[in-house]
Amino acid sequence: MEEKNLIVTEQEQGKRLDVYLTSALDISRSYAQQLIQRQGVTVNGKDAKANRRLNEGDRVKAVIEVQEEYKVVPQDIPLDIVYEDKDIIVINKARGMVVHPAAGNPDGTLVNALLYHCQGELSGINGVIRPGIVHRLDKDTSGVMVAAKTDEAHKGLAEQIKAHSAHRTYWALVHGNISEERGIVDAPIGRHPKDRIKMAVTFKGGREAVTHFKVLKRYGDYTWVECKLETGRTHQIRVHMAYIHHPVVNDPLYGYKKDDFPIEGQALHSHCLDLVHPITGKAMHFEAPAPADFLACLKRAEEKD
Repeated sequence: MEEKNLIVTEQEQGKRLDVYLTSALDISRSYAQQLIQRQGVTVNGKDAKANRRLNEGDRVKAVIEVQEEYKVVPQDIPLDIVYEDKDIIVINKARGMVVHPAAGNPDGTLVNALLYHCQGELSGINGVIRPGIVHRLDKDTSGVMVAAKTDEAHKGLAEQIKAHSAHRTYWALVHGNISEERGIVDAPIGRHPKDRIKMAVTFKGGREAVTHFKVLKRYGDYTWVECKLETGRTHQIRVHMAYIHHPVVNDPLYGYKKDDFPIEGQALHSHCLDLVHPITGKAMHFEAPAPADFLACLKRAEEKD
């Protein structure tokens, strides 16, 4: 068992307890409700119901099960395959899909789907929980990502990501009207000093993080931007855009609490991936078109303009 101690921020005020735990612990809502029902969650030292509305400063303690090993089984889950050969597979990941099994998400993940589709032929470098996974996307970030079928391909892809020679381009809808046409956020990222679930810009102990952004379209109080990662820190775009006071729309961790957009999770999409094939050496470009919910957010922003 593992104890998680959380403090509700101003942005999280007003959320139901079960909804808050879903984003704060990156677990499913049903698992959050199970924790509450079996009295594994307290608010300010007292048991609470799932529909309790939280206030800024509330102290939430959750005791969750920690499983060192999961039995990861192949599952026949539909995949949107962008490209595939005997060495790599490129997927357009759906928003809401968890990449690999973890507490609260033991199955139904991208890994389960890949095991079924690839008939177990995936790189074993990252162990039985994350076979083939070279990089990841947050649960509520959609878009293109690559997985490795062989250890040799995995090593080649990992080296490109480490050397920043593989380029990832994202689309995001953010709050505010960004005046510059383009810019660079160069600010180190580390674990948030008070909320251990979150990341934050921190100049003491943070790791180098660089995000390049370009304005694609302005909608008055919102801006559609393209972001290119020079580094790949956890939640990097979400943290950096919030740091420059333009948080991603509907971001449950770093955004504003009263967003009115037709999307579950942050309006962030992995649009393009450029890499060199780890075996053939061929330069490759992959794209995942913006999903319907992201396009609906752009339409809503235009209507608000």
